[in-house]
Amino acid sequence: MTHSADDLRHVLWLGGPPGSGKTTVALRLARRHGLRVYSADTRTWEHRDRALRDGNAAAARFEATPPAERVLLPPEELFALSLHQERGPMVVDDVTRLPRSPLVIAEGSVVPAEVFRTGLADAGRALWLMPTASFQQRRLAERDANPGAAALYAVAARAIAREVAAAGAPRLDLDGSLDLDLDATVAAVERHFAVALAAGPRAATTERRALLREANLDVVRQVRGFHARPWASGDPERVVRAFACECGDSSCAATVDATVAEAAAGPLRAPRHR
Repeated sequence: MTHSADDLRHVLWLGGPPGSGKTTVALRLARRHGLRVYSADTRTWEHRDRALRDGNAAAARFEATPPAERVLLPPEELFALSLHQERGPMVVDDVTRLPRSPLVIAEGSVVPAEVFRTGLADAGRALWLMPTASFQQRRLAERDANPGAAALYAVAARAIAREVAAAGAPRLDLDGSLDLDLDATVAAVERHFAVALAAGPRAATTERRALLREANLDVVRQVRGFHARPWASGDPERVVRAFACECGDSSCAATVDATVAEAAAGPLRAPRHR
């Protein structure tokens, strides 16, 4: 599908490797400014199904390899099976189909630097968070990422760094000055997007609640999509995730730990949040 810059004027792009904090930053900005969040991770299984329909060999091999064997593959091989390159155009297709109001902040490791190189996004609407190796390792340790996942994410970080450099895309290096202070990182990203944020459009308070509900339901679909794979096990409805508080207050940064079933059943709000 061919797109133009006009198709994507409603999109702010936030890329970077796993462990760079982009999901948290995107959600903070979405709450503060009334934006729609598009998280590429929540489309993982839809994208894999699309690749399977297109006859992608890497997608087919991933599905055919039992999880116990998959984790034994070298990280470079696992990265090749992650569909990193293939999913970039799918992300662009997805956000093009989203409503043009309010602004969308599209975040994910597969956000393609090509959107900047090809002029689909200008410098004020695209940014990649690029952590040092030590920062990424620290963030992943906080998530209790296993050694195999950490090695895979390191490969992804190097690949994304090459793509960003080749595209000449805007980047924010998390090199020790901001990486210990999430608020400072959010502020730096906010300054980068300031002109686009001021131009809007942005959501009103009531619409913000609906957008947060939408973002939480995207996570619900992500978990259910994983558990629908023939090789997956467990009950998706009992999986616990940290969901965004849906109070709609622009200053709220709270999350709510809830099961998928609880999140699907209705709005989630932190204690004493209306």
